[in-house]
Amino acid sequence: MYQLALSDVGALAYRKSDVNLVDILAEAINRARPKFTESERTLNVALPRNPVFIFADSERLTQLIDNLLNNSDKYTDCGGTLDIAMGIAHGAAIIDLKDSQPGVTEEERKKLFDRLYRVEGSRSRSSGGAGLGLAICRNIVEAHEGSIEALHSPLGGVWMRITLPLSGNSNE
Repeated sequence: MYQLALSDVGALAYRKSDVNLVDILAEAINRARPKFTESERTLNVALPRNPVFIFADSERLTQLIDNLLNNSDKYTDCGGTLDIAMGIAHGAAIIDLKDSQPGVTEEERKKLFDRLYRVEGSRSRSSGGAGLGLAICRNIVEAHEGSIEALHSPLGGVWMRITLPLSGNSNE
């Protein structure tokens, strides 16, 4: 709650520099892989081979990706799948995280980034949190001049799409 309050008033500290987004994603995925394996969930990953630089705070990006991976692990049925891909288009890095069932309704997807909102029903679990994680994720993305949206995943769950502007050091 404290981090969200700091973020809301613009007081959350950001130490930005050119960082390789591919490395940040790969490290987060490697940390999450044992949890996915343990719960019999499949991780499919497609990341660029070359570095992709963005002007960002690596700690906050790590927090963002860790939170999204944790949510997918927590809310995807045992035996499910998470597809993670990253591409570049129109001067931005685009990260897609698509998980399998259960999904949420369109109305619920519109509220996912609201503070304290938790989906009741199929995606809610007894081990759930306070409903702050995705609100913090949105604040982190917006502090990096990007966007985040929740869509219906073709796998039956939720598709999180993050768009972050490239730094001057990235080649499109």
